[in-house]
Parts: sequence; structure tokens; C-alpha cells
Amino acid sequence: MANIDFMSVVHKSTQRDYLARVNDKEFPKAKAAALAKKWDFDYWDGDRRINYGGYRYMEGRWEKVARAMADHYGLKAGDRILDVGCGKGFLLFDFTKVVPGIEVHGIDISDYAIAHCKEEIKDRVQVGNATSLPFPDKHFDLVYSLTTLHNLHNYDLDKSLREIERVGKKNKYICVESYRNEVEKANLLYWQVTCEAFCTPEEWDWWFRQTGYTGDHSFIYFE
Repeated sequence: MANIDFMSVVHKSTQRDYLARVNDKEFPKAKAAALAKKWDFDYWDGDRRINYGGYRYMEGRWEKVARAMADHYGLKAGDRILDVGCGKGFLLFDFTKVVPGIEVHGIDISDYAIAHCKEEIKDRVQVGNATSLPFPDKHFDLVYSLTTLHNLHNYDLDKSLREIERVGKKNKYICVESYRNEVEKANLLYWQVTCEAFCTPEEWDWWFRQTGYTGDHSFIYFE
């Protein structure tokens, strides 16, 4: 199990005003979080003060992540990959561009995201829960989950990590939010609207060992 960073190139491209997010008068933090946790329009395409503020496909944004992952894991035509928490499927679509002939699958808890996913892969994604993945054991050549599992309560996090391990073969990758010091902890608390598992890297490592997760991982920090 290795710490491999595929996500900083996307995460660090966004500018964040942490205090403004907490102190907004129209969407104070508690209100924004309550709206975001419905995983509906407000979370994806509503006001930026709630979450994404319009989650749209941007040419090239996710392609560099797909290419880095495909190169690292040696993905090829005919391989099967699963995105746990796929959202609108933008990364899955870019995988089909980077590795022509790859078989992509995605699952997300948001009905809205699946209904508004990239049209080209709409038949490969479905509404579902990470705690019970509807696939056979050792079915995928790569299973990954990006910025999703930290949104789960402990009892669901445990199940989801075990499920990812179950349906994957050798290659698995998880990226979650974390913090290394009090500044990053405060920024994470200020910025997040859906996080439930507030863990240090050491605590995440404990979770991986506890659930038998053998794949790779990386952390997002709010510096």
C-alpha cells in the first residue's frame, strides 16, 4: 500500500476563502451543509457558497488525472474500472479517452448526479451506495474512490472500505480529506460541507489496516 498523489493537480487549482465560507450571511455554514447533504441540485449546480457552484465538464481538467492513473496502473483496452462516488462521471469519461476500449463503471449516491452525468457514459453509471457494491468479488482491474469516503459515518466507512477491497483485484486507490496540524484542521472544518470522518493521516492508516484495505491512497489537505 503506497501513498501516491494523483489529485493535487486538481485540488490546488482552486482558490478558497475559508472565512468567507463560514461567515456568509445568506448561506451560513450549517445551512450550506444541510443543503449540500441532500446531494441534489444545490450540491452540484447551486450557489458556490453551498458547494461546487456549477459542476461542469472542463476539457482537460480530469484527463491529466486519468492519464496519470492509467500509466501508473498499466491500464489497457478491455480492463474494467470502477469509480466509487463517480458524481457526474467526468473522470470516467476521460478514462475512455486516455485508454480507448477500457470498460468503465460508476456508482454514486446522488440521483441528481447520475441523471446529469456525461451522456457518453450514462449507461455505465448507476445510483448506489459504497457500503454495498453490486458487483462480484475481484471483478475490477482498478477500483478508485476520490474525495468520497470521508463523507461517511464510521459504520458506513468500515463497510465501504471492505467492499472496495472485495470487488477489486490488485489495484485500488482512495483519496480522502485529512489534516496534519491545527491550521489544516480549522481550514477543513471551515471549508467542508459534507465531511463526517475527520481523520489525520495516521488515523486513516488505522482505518486501512482495520478493514484490510490493501490499495494505494493519498490525502487532500486544506493548507
